[in-house]
Amino acid sequence: MKALLKHHFNAWGYQAFKYLVYLLLAYNLVLFYQEESTAAVVTFAAGFTLSNFVEAFSATVDTAAWVLLLLLFELETYTIEDEQITGWTKRAMHGFRIFCYFFIVYAFYGYMVKLGLTFNFSDVQFSDLCTISGDFKYMETLNEYIQLTQQNCSDYGYNATSYLSHDSLSILSSKEDLFWTQALAWVDVINAAAWLVVVLMLEYDVRVQLGKYSSAFWQKYSKVIKSSVYLILFVASVYWGFEGTFVDFWDSFLWLVAFFLIELNIFEWQAEVSEKKQTVLTN
Repeated sequence: MKALLKHHFNAWGYQAFKYLVYLLLAYNLVLFYQEESTAAVVTFAAGFTLSNFVEAFSATVDTAAWVLLLLLFELETYTIEDEQITGWTKRAMHGFRIFCYFFIVYAFYGYMVKLGLTFNFSDVQFSDLCTISGDFKYMETLNEYIQLTQQNCSDYGYNATSYLSHDSLSILSSKEDLFWTQALAWVDVINAAAWLVVVLMLEYDVRVQLGKYSSAFWQKYSKVIKSSVYLILFVASVYWGFEGTFVDFWDSFLWLVAFFLIELNIFEWQAEVSEKKQTVLTN
C-alpha cells in the first residue's frame, strides 16, 4: 500500500537522515536522565516510590514513551503495508500505543507537579546568601540546584532584590530567578499539552487514512489547526533557545523535525491511496 511513498522517499540519504533524527532523540533519554537525576536528589530527597518516580523523571519518561510512539507511527505510516496491519500485529501495535499514551499523560502530570513546586516559595528575612546557616541549595533555574557554601554563596543571586525559601525543601532562590524558573515550567506544561494534541491529530489522520473515520470538518480545517499547534511548539523551542538549556532546545527542535517527517509519510500515504482509488475508478 505504501509503494508510492517508498518510490519517492527510498533514497538512502533521506532514510539515513530520518533514522539519524530518531537515534538522536533516543540519545536525549540519556541527557534528560542525567539532568533530572541531579535535580531529583534535591526535590525528592526522601527517596522515590512508584507514585513519584514519573514526577521526578517526567522528561525522561516522556521522551522514552514518545520515542516508542514515534517508531510505531513510522511503522504504521511507512514501513508496514496496510494489508499487513491485521490480527496480532494490529493488536500489538495498539497495545504498545496505549502503553505509551499512559506514560505520556502521566509525564504531563509530572510537568504540572514540577510547576506546582515552583509556587511553594515564601519570603525570607535576609539579603545576603552568605549569612544563612544550614544545608541549603540555590535554585538557579529549572532542574538546576547549586549546593551553597561559603566559597560560592556570593556567586548566586548577587543582584537579587530579595530571596525566597521553599516551604518544605531546603531550596532558596531570588525573586528574579524564581520568575524565570516558573516561566520555564509553564513552557514545559504548555509544550507537553500541545504534543498531546499533535498525537491525537496524527491518530485521527491514521484512522481516516485506514477508512475508519471520515470528517468534512477535519479535511477542511486540519491544516489550520495543525499549523496553529506546531506554531506553539516552535515558539516553545525558540523560547528554550534563549531562556532554557541547550538540551531542551535541541530536543524540541528534533521532535519538530521528526514529526514533520511523519507528516510527510502521511501526505505521501494519502497521495498513494488517492491514486489507487483513481486507478480503480478508471478501470
